[in-house]
Amino acid sequence: MDRRDKRLNVAFVWHMHQPLYKDPLTGEYVMPWVLLHATKDYFDMAAILEEFPAVHQTFNVVPCLIEQINDYASGRVNDAYRNVTLKPAAGLDKDDKLFLLKNFFQANWENMIRPIPGYWELLCRRGPSNSPDDIRQALRYFSVQDYLDLQIYFNLAWIDPWIRSQDAELGGLLKKGRSYAEEDKQTIVKKQTAIAAGILRKYAELSERGIIELSTTPYYHPIMPLLYDSFSAKAAMPDVILPKERFSHPEDVRAQLEKGVRLHEETFGMKPAGMWPSEGSVSHEILPLIRQAGIKWIASDEEILSNSLKRPLRRDTSGNCHDAFLYKPYAVDVNGERLSIVFRDHMLSDLIGFDYAKMNPDDAADDFIRRLTHIHGLFEEPEKQIVSIILDGENAWENFINDGRDFLRALYSKLSDHPQLKCVTVGEFLDSAPYREELKWLYPGSWISHNFKIWIGHHEDNAAWDYIAEARSALVRFEETLAPDTLTAEKKFTPPLQTREGRLKEAWSEIYAAEGSDWFWWYGDDHSSQSDEQFDVLFRKHLKKAYLLMGKEPPMALDIPISSEEKGFKPASTPTAFIKPVIDGDVTNYFEWLAAGRLERIMTSSSMHKDVQKGCLLDAILYGFSRDSIFFRLDYLPELIPYEKDWKFTINIVQPSCTRISAGIKGGSPTVSVYKKQAKVEPPQGIEPLQGEDEWVAAGVNAAIASGCVVELGLRLDDIDVRPAGEIRFFINIEAGERCVERWPSKGVIIIDAPSADFEDENWLV
Repeated sequence: MDRRDKRLNVAFVWHMHQPLYKDPLTGEYVMPWVLLHATKDYFDMAAILEEFPAVHQTFNVVPCLIEQINDYASGRVNDAYRNVTLKPAAGLDKDDKLFLLKNFFQANWENMIRPIPGYWELLCRRGPSNSPDDIRQALRYFSVQDYLDLQIYFNLAWIDPWIRSQDAELGGLLKKGRSYAEEDKQTIVKKQTAIAAGILRKYAELSERGIIELSTTPYYHPIMPLLYDSFSAKAAMPDVILPKERFSHPEDVRAQLEKGVRLHEETFGMKPAGMWPSEGSVSHEILPLIRQAGIKWIASDEEILSNSLKRPLRRDTSGNCHDAFLYKPYAVDVNGERLSIVFRDHMLSDLIGFDYAKMNPDDAADDFIRRLTHIHGLFEEPEKQIVSIILDGENAWENFINDGRDFLRALYSKLSDHPQLKCVTVGEFLDSAPYREELKWLYPGSWISHNFKIWIGHHEDNAAWDYIAEARSALVRFEETLAPDTLTAEKKFTPPLQTREGRLKEAWSEIYAAEGSDWFWWYGDDHSSQSDEQFDVLFRKHLKKAYLLMGKEPPMALDIPISSEEKGFKPASTPTAFIKPVIDGDVTNYFEWLAAGRLERIMTSSSMHKDVQKGCLLDAILYGFSRDSIFFRLDYLPELIPYEKDWKFTINIVQPSCTRISAGIKGGSPTVSVYKKQAKVEPPQGIEPLQGEDEWVAAGVNAAIASGCVVELGLRLDDIDVRPAGEIRFFINIEAGERCVERWPSKGVIIIDAPSADFEDENWLV
């Protein structure tokens, strides 16, 4: 057979995962993402394959997600977002309204909110800022009907467009557009429950038909190498600062594996053959425990393979891999048994997860096929190779038009009958390909930079590990010293359970839940979201409950937040000398801004490691100083120059004093005003005051501004209370009408330092 007639194996692995959002002390779901991804992603990601039965795929379903889907499928779940959704709009109190305005625009503004005109109108009315002060100010602009509509819009937008198009009632609500009625909420809740109830059944059905394979992950999605031995982090990060206590508990790895495999079997009627270790995190030491759990294959990232073999992977300028060894199946001998391993093509996986959303769906699909046929050309026997494409199966799609369905249909259509490509599950490929390349050693690391930096080393991460270690040690001591009949007798801090065994089992479950990777994802300065505080609270509550189940009072330290209140981001490029730009809306000469610092768009709200933003206006923001002034230059995206439409931006300074620099741009005629916050004065008689709020007043200072090919702004440092070497903390809101509403950064503040008196001497270089 000619090589061109042999088909290369292509294995998609969709990783379906959400952390535990249920408050362990109250039983309330404090975040809605299991339900919302259930209605937008989990069902249709599998159901679409019924149109393309030749496109076999692997779905990796995390056990703690299964647990939560079952809760929502029951229809009896207590969910904070659902509770405020169902509350009659006329009965909403101020806290309810603040909650709605803060949280019910949590959706991709471009692809989920803009297509629903009434929803977009409400977002524009609220504005891009999610700060408590701005949310309070926005309350006055919303009527009872607006809040009712918002309750509907949020839940409706999070139902997949394809599902909405197939359901007459949902389609009717979408067509209605606004002026919803209270009974419309019940329609949505009923539909949400029905969709959630169908997910696991659909997965089981497609698995029985051989269209998909179902794999798993340890129950609470822990980083297994760090549970086995926290010192494994030193392999890739020899200088890492680790927690005070060395965490080394292989027994916890075993427990998480066994608990996960057991729920998978109970749910789908068979044990999983495969596993995506949490975050692709592996080490050689954990492999025997994985194999003992009955797992026959695992997957990790190409950088793990490269470091295991000590061979670099070479790619051309387009990202195409030239090293065929990435696409071989591997195996490790584990006490006489074989554990197979495949390694993801990082580039192909990230193209889907992060880049193709910015392209036309057909063009993106064509690009992907071209890359696969390039790989096919590397081999004389492509049928013996496997290209593993492994990525998050839920979070990418809101960045795509039509929730990614147009892209997936285009891609699957091209793959279904391609003469050189064959879509397989990982298991069916391994069953048909007995040869494995032997791997003597597996490098300890994750899919992110082949290390564990996201989950250990930052002082917040380390504090969390120390809290787990302390609680775990307390539970071990408690279990070892407790007489069989004393556990149920202790009632001081927790209600009695039926048996000693039941309370111990539940306490251990709380420890295992705290070991999940997701809490650590949001600790440190790697990622941030609008929900950082809630993740922190949930983590500490799991440990609190473990103490309560022991009949012990939790340590006071667990009442103190671990996560910093507000994430701060420092520019990668900072000023190197004083500048004296001409404020004329143009780049007058090459040297004018050469020594300036540069602010890149900092996207921190995604649960993935890289973000995509569409519909933006600016390419970058430059900033710099003279001895007495600060300057900003806002650069349009190159393709937008000249930009003639009206737009506005606000630089919100929160330190050293609360100052707002608000500018309106109308072609070449910009305006700017400076405001400062001061204690609110009593309003005129007959005007109701907004209780407890300060107000913004004109500062009476002048700022220079000009717009043209760029926007340039300058004002004196004294006018914003900045002193030499002082720290400036700020964020920028941009409102460009139909084009975009955005915030730099999406959460937190940018931190820059004003120059010291010796600034130029410090930065002088020969």
